[in-house]
Amino acid sequence: MSASDHFVPLNLCVLTVSDTRTAANDTSGDYLCAALTQTGHRLQGRRLCRDDCYRVRAIVADWIADAAVDGVIVTGGTGFTGRDSTPEAIAPLLDKQMPGFGEMFRALSYEEIGTSTLQSRAFAGLANATFVFCLPGSTSACRTAWEKLLCAQLDARTQPCNLAGLKPRLSEK
Repeated sequence: MSASDHFVPLNLCVLTVSDTRTAANDTSGDYLCAALTQTGHRLQGRRLCRDDCYRVRAIVADWIADAAVDGVIVTGGTGFTGRDSTPEAIAPLLDKQMPGFGEMFRALSYEEIGTSTLQSRAFAGLANATFVFCLPGSTSACRTAWEKLLCAQLDARTQPCNLAGLKPRLSEK
């Protein structure tokens, strides 16, 4: 879909998945909430959850079931440790995967952290006409994802096309 001539605010939710972060030290969640609201989007919801596959899945499932939510950004739980379970929690909820997001994120991260980017299982997709983006837990990774991918793609004015412009057509059958 082509770009719009005006900004269209989206209702976005942020979930931090972590066994160590609290509301007092959730710098990644704080960054994402500030970045999206400063851009003009609306923070529809924010949660912090321990790295538990079923709790993470339940929170995201509630958000994607809410017609008022346009997108969900999850930070954390995308690594390789035994507790990292965000991909396993979220993937079953997706109607469509967005392979280009993870590929682009890792390509951009390579410029910043070299081959360490291969440890990232960042991914995105579509669930019930809701965008879902799963990012690593580091604040620098969230900044890379927002500034180099999400900010532009969630802006209806981005040319030649953007995800925001697809929103009205996501429920087509």
